[in-house]
Amino acid sequence: MDRSTEDTVAAVLDGYGTTFADDAGIALADEPAPLFQLLVLVQLLSARIGSGIAVATAAELLRAGWATPQRMRDASRPRVVAALGRGGYRRYDERTATQLREMAALVLERYGGDLRRLDDQAGGDVDRAARLVQEVKGIGPTGAAVFLREVQGVWPWVRPYLDERARGGARRIGLPDDDRLAGLVPADDLDRFAAGLVRISRLRRGQDPFAAEPCGELDAHDPTGGGRA
Repeated sequence: MDRSTEDTVAAVLDGYGTTFADDAGIALADEPAPLFQLLVLVQLLSARIGSGIAVATAAELLRAGWATPQRMRDASRPRVVAALGRGGYRRYDERTATQLREMAALVLERYGGDLRRLDDQAGGDVDRAARLVQEVKGIGPTGAAVFLREVQGVWPWVRPYLDERARGGARRIGLPDDDRLAGLVPADDLDRFAAGLVRISRLRRGQDPFAAEPCGELDAHDPTGGGRA
């Protein structure tokens, strides 16, 4: 039986509409600490590693108390490496420990520890915001897209942000992949809708997104594209 567009959208939100920030326990808000925590998560998602591991590792870093750029910058490198290992992030732990501390220093030096100043510097230009995010070593175009997909939940000027990965998920389930797509959900749900469409885009070929229990984790070999887009 064919699904109506309304039913399909509801199924995306109900089955797949959880953001990475939600999964990592980040209460995203337009405030310095949660915005930095989102950037940490994007850094972790930007390596060639499963999204589930990246999310679990972000949660581990939060438990360790490194929820602000000051605390991350001042954390000892061996302790950061150990926390990455506890999260399962072992293949890239040494390199990522360095990148996380360098990222914290950049946020402090360029934005005074407050990524809302990135918002100000972008001046309402989404493309400029993407370039600013990519100034963080280890984050590429698709990592920046992850940041923007999620941050549109608290930065309304980013909306609607439905990148090619989200549009690919829309095509897979028969939704429009043009400007009509954003109008299918309330603006406040665009971050969840984008996340759900991306998850669907990464399901195995031939897998019906709505025929079985929803799968929250993306392809373990290509979670976000990271810096490889």
